[in-house]
Amino acid sequence: MYKKHFGLSDLPFSIAPDPRFLYMSDQHREALAHLVYGVTTDGGFVLLTGEVGTGKTTVCRCLLEQVPEGTDIAFILNPRVTVEELLASICDELGVRYPEGTASNKVFIDRINAFLLDAHARNRKTVLVIEEAQNLSPEVLEQVRLLTNLETNDRKLLQIIMLGQPELRDMLAKPDLRQLSQRITARYHLGPLSKQEVSAYVTHRLSLAGVREHLFSRPAMQLLCRLSNGVPRLVNLLCDRALLGAYVQDKNVVDRKTLEKAAEEILGKIPVPGIRPPLRWAFVIMLIVSCGAALAVFYEGRSLPIPVTAGKTPAETAPAAPVRKPDTLLRPSGLSLNESRKAAYAVLFSAWGMAAEQTRPAEACRSLEQKGMRCLDTEGNLEMIRRMNKPAVLKLQDDRGQEYYAALIALNTETAVMHVGQEKRQVPMSEISRYWLGDFTVIWKVPADYHGEIRPGDRGPAVRWLAARLASLRDGNPSGKPSGIYAPGLQKQVKRFQLAEGLRPDGIVGPQTVIMLSASSPEGGPSLADGVK
Repeated sequence: MYKKHFGLSDLPFSIAPDPRFLYMSDQHREALAHLVYGVTTDGGFVLLTGEVGTGKTTVCRCLLEQVPEGTDIAFILNPRVTVEELLASICDELGVRYPEGTASNKVFIDRINAFLLDAHARNRKTVLVIEEAQNLSPEVLEQVRLLTNLETNDRKLLQIIMLGQPELRDMLAKPDLRQLSQRITARYHLGPLSKQEVSAYVTHRLSLAGVREHLFSRPAMQLLCRLSNGVPRLVNLLCDRALLGAYVQDKNVVDRKTLEKAAEEILGKIPVPGIRPPLRWAFVIMLIVSCGAALAVFYEGRSLPIPVTAGKTPAETAPAAPVRKPDTLLRPSGLSLNESRKAAYAVLFSAWGMAAEQTRPAEACRSLEQKGMRCLDTEGNLEMIRRMNKPAVLKLQDDRGQEYYAALIALNTETAVMHVGQEKRQVPMSEISRYWLGDFTVIWKVPADYHGEIRPGDRGPAVRWLAARLASLRDGNPSGKPSGIYAPGLQKQVKRFQLAEGLRPDGIVGPQTVIMLSASSPEGGPSLADGVK
């Protein structure tokens, strides 16, 4: 209903687990790495837990899009089954035939074992994925354990991935399930998103739906972080209803009031921070008594003479040196949006040893192509910028919803060096989280013969650069001439690198992958460490 109003090509906040919209936070990246481990190792038993709506199913769907060739997957969506029903479901998922009306566990297991042995002989892997595994009965969990006994002399025949809510961990901690728990080779628990990750999550989904403008005011975004508690599903529900509310009111941006109304429709009455009514008068009385006691002590102290002690007068204490307050990212008074953008891009180009010859940033970026460089406009979080290791222009938004720009030129564990207008500031990370919603721009060097994304099957100098860079990161000083063909082996290396760097492991080498491949290379341009003085 509101797609046309906001210029959206798709609904950005559907609660369906669409892997296209997966936001790869650090947690989701690690969770996906655990699942990939489960399907690429022999006999892996992986456990992924998390609260309702934290993205377990979406991560698993993302895994299914990139499983290695030669992998068969059995997906169990309804775990409230008996042992016989579980075994029958596994057979159905794998296409294993069994006599109609079979009620014998042995018949099912024999058929499954025969399938697994045949798959092993054909060099295929089989993975069993069980969703909502906290609903499995102890008897079914024991049967899952027994399935891991299906093996040859050198490897397990079945990899198992269990997804569930936190109570699944409690179940597996019980003494009678210790044998199953001991067979788990990798565990990961998905927690809520941080405040900055919520902002980046919203920006990410909006951009995938075709809109790069901020559709939520800063006060609304702050309220969204508090109401959702960082749970992606709640973020989706609240944002979807808030966009509908803004559309009905003919607003172009969701303000705090619109989000509050949306939250009441979804969550009920929003609790207002403060003192509960029954305690309010008790608190007031305690405050009056405390103030009265403090005043009495103060005035009594004033009426008493100061005792004089004979002896040496203590030396005067030197006044303490004033503590320097940390800088903020507040927009300087009178600094316009265009002025802030122009100043930030001038700093960015200066970090690369160039001047922004054009007055408009877009024109300045186009001029870079003649020098073998480009600008990349994208969104993410500070961890992504840290991994890219490149100076950046950040798009900020103040408490009144007004946008402005700043340049980030240095970054360490606690502070960052920023240029806002003509002012250079050293700000704590909390300041960036407060004003930045995730949009940023970096400059990157284009590899030789790079005309766009490098895809499997491509040939040429760009593929040789890719192979050489991966070999350098892996071996330090590679020998031999790299191949100029993007073959499956190289694709596997790319996916592994992307996964480690928090990128979507699709094997397609776009600008972000190129930048991170070049992050530690001297030829890659300036780094964020260069700006630390």
